Amino acid sequence: MAEGKPTVMIIGAGLGGLTMAILLERAGVDYHVYEKYKEPRPLGSATGINPNILPLFEQLGLLEKLKAIAKEVASVNVYTADMELIGAIDVRDHEQLSGYLSLIMSRRDLHAFLLSEVPKEKMTLGTKVLSIQQNQHGVMIRTNDGKHHHADILIGSDGAYSAVRQSLYKQMSAQGILPKSDAEPLKVCHMGILGTTERLDPEKFPRAHETYGHSGVVIGDKTRHTWRYFSVPDGRVCWRIDVQLKSTSHDESDAFRLSEWDADSFKLDADDWREFKTDLGGTMGDLIDATPKECISKVMLEEKLFETWYHNRTVLIGDSCHKMLPNAGRGALNAMMDAVVLANTIYEIASATPENITAALKEYFEIRYPHAKSELQGSQRMAKVLAGQTWLDSLTRSIVLGYLPKSIQQKNTENGLRYRPQLTFLPQVEARGTVPALPQMVSKRRLAEQQQQQQQQAAQASAV
Repeated sequence: MAEGKPTVMIIGAGLGGLTMAILLERAGVDYHVYEKYKEPRPLGSATGINPNILPLFEQLGLLEKLKAIAKEVASVNVYTADMELIGAIDVRDHEQLSGYLSLIMSRRDLHAFLLSEVPKEKMTLGTKVLSIQQNQHGVMIRTNDGKHHHADILIGSDGAYSAVRQSLYKQMSAQGILPKSDAEPLKVCHMGILGTTERLDPEKFPRAHETYGHSGVVIGDKTRHTWRYFSVPDGRVCWRIDVQLKSTSHDESDAFRLSEWDADSFKLDADDWREFKTDLGGTMGDLIDATPKECISKVMLEEKLFETWYHNRTVLIGDSCHKMLPNAGRGALNAMMDAVVLANTIYEIASATPENITAALKEYFEIRYPHAKSELQGSQRMAKVLAGQTWLDSLTRSIVLGYLPKSIQQKNTENGLRYRPQLTFLPQVEARGTVPALPQMVSKRRLAEQQQQQQQQAAQASAV
């Protein structure tokens, strides 16, 4: 490709890919999104957006629009199967500490919201990546329609079984430079059935219509099941039933079998779960009955942190490089934070030379990897609290929810809220709350442009 500002291809129009597109649009970077499905498939249940990423939406001028499709969350209650309260995860202090309350929303609504912010002419649907090639001149993808597409940078945001990652790792393995751990398969920890109901009867489900998002997690008794539910706007409820599995590895060839299915692809044995209790006013069977068939999906829930996030001109974000269990929406949240940091480093590329591109991708990895590793460890701990079935998990849950000193809880919360990345090429949102954010990146390019503009203004003023 020619030198100058880089051109970018984004593979995957999920939450991370769409966020990446929005940020590159604001950065003035030429990009295009390729999605393998002919129609967007926002399968899933609830997605939580917390103060780690909310400053970004305020910076983009989209915070109020985001709030319009969400409910604020005060706490998450954890129950036994008989609806005895074990404890609660209280997040009401987030606003005082960071200036923002956590939000909960339907994944479908969030996807539609992000999709509306990306120009249609910059997306191509129904295009699946078959292979990638890259050299000192650029990166090329070959797609299922027989076409080839070129750019300076390729971003893989196409999920846990990323076609971009598979092609990249295959090439690296052939060259003998792929870390051994990256060649190991993902491990599936849970199987989940999930969906979002239509508007529920306020008399039967009064809590679904409360102002704040009502959230509940129920730990099955002598069963591997855990079920959870979250109220979202319009009197709807997002729900999920998980079955804890023995840690089982699967290779990349299982991608279609292990990734998301729609309701036509599996038999929903709802009778096994109909009597599962909730504190909403009905059972899980009632929620399943109130959910349109097209809004029910099945997922296999994996976790893994890959060591290789970039090579040459190709870079990975989101589930493609760090797959986390969906506790409190950490997967989507981290994909968005990846996008922020990667957009910042790409913005710094004034000339799309191989050296500048490698430096930008390396900087992105060095900034994000330590935090993603910490997030994965936190997700694993939270999975024990919110879904663990062993006696040790039960003990951990009791300690965390009932006996952990408030001072330790407060310190953990504060540490978690310090990471609030913003874009370097837009005006920064003023920090609020009592917990300061970690130092933000500084754009050398933006500083140079501002200095040049000031010099030009000064020269014009003196000439007058």
